[in-house]
Amino acid sequence: CFGRWSDILGRRPLLIAGAILSAISAVVFLTAGPVWQLMIGRVLSGLSAGIYAGAATAAVIELAPPSWRHRAPALATAANIGGLGLGPLIAGLLAQFAPAPLRTAFIVDLVLLAIVFVGIWFMTEPVTRKEGTRLSVQKLSVPPETRAVFARAAIAAFAGFAVMGTFTGVTPSFVSHVLGIHSPALAGSLVFLLFGASAAAQIAGRTIPTERALIAGCALLVVGMAVLVGGLLAASFTLLVIGALIAGAGQGLSFSKGLASVVAASPADRRAEVMSTFFVVAYVAISIPIVGEGIAASHWGLKTSGVVFNVAVGVLALIALVLTAVAVRRENARAFA
Repeated sequence: CFGRWSDILGRRPLLIAGAILSAISAVVFLTAGPVWQLMIGRVLSGLSAGIYAGAATAAVIELAPPSWRHRAPALATAANIGGLGLGPLIAGLLAQFAPAPLRTAFIVDLVLLAIVFVGIWFMTEPVTRKEGTRLSVQKLSVPPETRAVFARAAIAAFAGFAVMGTFTGVTPSFVSHVLGIHSPALAGSLVFLLFGASAAAQIAGRTIPTERALIAGCALLVVGMAVLVGGLLAASFTLLVIGALIAGAGQGLSFSKGLASVVAASPADRRAEVMSTFFVVAYVAISIPIVGEGIAASHWGLKTSGVVFNVAVGVLALIALVLTAVAVRRENARAFA
């Protein structure tokens, strides 16, 4: 939706609006008391993230110098994921070592947003504003000729983003209550490893053929989830670190290459709505585990709920792996027929 609006209004107005919304949400969190105030802050920060996911990604690609043009999409996607990882890391370090742990992180956020705002204000507008064009909500649909590719990629993306939701949801509580390690910095570092591995895999895997990388990503997700389940059952911090690195790399490859396969298979005039649908699937996946694990943990306990969700994610990744491998085998058989 916001990516489409930035095509009409320009990147700068949307990015400025996103920075303002993010600043307001930081102020809300900084002064928060009751739960409803925290919920308002989350809604505002979510709107800001939604704006930046589309408009900022497009701006990075459009403003990249010619020598960086082929790297820009991977770097923009990696920046999104890397930012999600840096948040828990910086917040964990500030919560453990800085004064006023419930407020310092948001003060730092406001300082960074001020720098961002200045940068956006003076940036070159890469889009010519389209006068007379009505704003509308982006249509979500997948044309029939794209559905097979979309299904495989969407399952892989759902599994990969569910890993992120599961990991960010359970890690701080698990490190504290099960491992007995009361260190916000360590919990934040563990989450950062997952997101950092994802960003690194997206950059490193730029030149790997799409289907091969998608299969490798799904395989890494399956292995990573198995290691994470072992870490949960054995209450092993070492296994959690290894599992985070493997699963993060798998998520990075499966998401970036899944998106690439969907883009390649979509008709040019339907590409925006197909990509929007793909991102909706991904962001629903990162949200469900956070709520689901909270409910499940209250009934089954923290460890059991974490194991169940990780096994479910591993099964989804395995399904995507099998579907993609079968599709590639069929395509190869047709090519040699």
